[in-house]
Formats: sequence, C-alpha cells, structure tokens
Amino acid sequence: MKTLKRYNTILLLIFFSVNLLFNFTVSAQQKNPFRLNKVIQLFEEGKPAFGLFSLDRSPRNAIVISESDLDYVFIDMEHAPWDINSFQLFLYSMINKQEILAKGNPQPNVVPIVRIPANGAEKKEYMIKQVFDRGAYGVISPHIDTPEQARELVQACRYPQEINAQDYYPEGLRGAAGTPAPRYWGITLPEYINKADAWPLDPSGELLVIIQIESKQAVENINEIIDVPGIGAVFIGPFDLSFSLGYPANTSAPPVENAMQKVLKACLAKNIPCGITAGPDDIEKRLKEGFKLIAFNGLDGGPSTLVVEGLRVAREFLKY
Repeated sequence: MKTLKRYNTILLLIFFSVNLLFNFTVSAQQKNPFRLNKVIQLFEEGKPAFGLFSLDRSPRNAIVISESDLDYVFIDMEHAPWDINSFQLFLYSMINKQEILAKGNPQPNVVPIVRIPANGAEKKEYMIKQVFDRGAYGVISPHIDTPEQARELVQACRYPQEINAQDYYPEGLRGAAGTPAPRYWGITLPEYINKADAWPLDPSGELLVIIQIESKQAVENINEIIDVPGIGAVFIGPFDLSFSLGYPANTSAPPVENAMQKVLKACLAKNIPCGITAGPDDIEKRLKEGFKLIAFNGLDGGPSTLVVEGLRVAREFLKY
C-alpha cells in the first residue's frame, strides 16, 4: 500500500513538473516568439544571410546542405528539371529530428527556397502553388523586369486575404487546399494559413518573395519594382545582366558593376535586402557595400571548398 502511494506521489510530481515545464516553454515562446523562416529572422536583426544555389536534388546532397553552416539553399529549378517529386524528396531529406529537439522549435537551420523556372513575363502561379504546398519557405523568381511582373509574383504567393484587411493588396491568388506544408513546417493547418504570407507586407508572414534583377530594363525600373508591397528581397543576377548590357559573361565590366550598384543603392534607400553571388575574394567588399543576401559561388555536391572558405571569411569579418 505504501509502495502504491509512493508511486502515485512520484507520478503526480512528474505530471506537475512536465506541466510546469510545458507552461514555461509556451510562455517563453509567447514572450520571445521564434521565426520559422531563419532568413527573415536574420533580416529583422539586420544581419546578412548566406547560402548557395543547388541543382542536385539527391537526398544525400540535401542532408549535407542541411547540416552545413549555411543559412539557406536556393533549390534551382530554373536551370535544372522542373520535377516536383524530387523537390519534395529533397525537402524531406533535409529534416533533422535531433536538430529540432536540440533547438526546441521546428525552424530549419538551412532554409529551403525554390528558384522557379518561369521568367517574369511567363505564367508561374501553378509552379509557386506546388512548391509552397510542399513546404518551401520562399521563392526566387528570375527575370523580373517590370513592377507589373513583380505584383503578379506577389499575388501568386499569397492566399486571398480577409475583407478589409490592412494588407489586402496585392490581392492574393494562391489556391487553398489541404497540403503537406503544415506538417513539414511543424504547425497546424490554421497556423500555416495564418503564417503563409509574404513578409514584410505581413509582418508575421514566413514566406520570402525574392525577385531577380537580370536585365537592363529591370535596372531602369528598379525603383518602381521594389515599390511593390510584398517584395522581401532583391537578388542581382550578374551573369544574365552582363549579357543584357552587351558584355556577355563579363560580370566585372564597369557598366555591369555600375548597374549592380544602382540596384543596391535603390534597395538600401528603401531598406530592402539586396543579394548577389560572391566568393572568398570579394565577400568582405560586398558585405561592406551593404549586400544582405549572399549566394556563394559553387553549386552541387554540398558546400565546396570555396563555399566553406567564403563562409569562414564572412563570419570572421562579421565576428559571429
């Protein structure tokens, strides 16, 4: 009988301890809510985010990248096949349960963002819907040349909003359905619907909408383009831009650099994170200039030696 009472007492103590810990954790998260999208968190803290482009959607590459010190990966479906099944396998291969348990929340250390294949002038709603429905935390859209194209991109990324919502426009066009995304994010469907919106248009949104500036026309329209609500970041494509300006593959030509600086200046003036590719030799220069979204040169097989070295130089420069 005494043994039974002692056992019940122990169970009660365990119950109250777990309940107290749970309430403390919930309370702490309410006071210090975490971001699901680490890149957005870094931007809000005024810090740059580092990543790379990956065409290799093998599970092994997903594991290597997810365990790296990078902040994000651009899963490239512009210059690699549009294959939604291999993309979903890549996403699921990035999941690390040990990391989630250690962190205490489902925020991935390396954020998966998809570069869709459609250019700004092409229809892209179905592509965006499919990558978001499977759990992507953002999209990067190539060749956005006009504010109209930027607005269409933002609309495709948003669910239709409540009537009279302050952030109703640009009006959302994303189709709604039960999707695997909430499960991948580690939240409920109602929570997902609330969070799956374009930041910073929706300050609590967790989706990052990135436009690529890759043409002479885009540079000329940059101020009007970044005035479109819902643009979370701008990424300059130096290679395509060099072709558009008449200096094929010569990304260091002065007119190309001048065009990139014009885009950067416009973004800095409106506090919009601006991105570019970089390596160990020019990473400090780009950080000093104010670039906040760095994609290291190098593609498949996980972070290359150049990527690792570039990241080391950047962290050392930033002292964190």
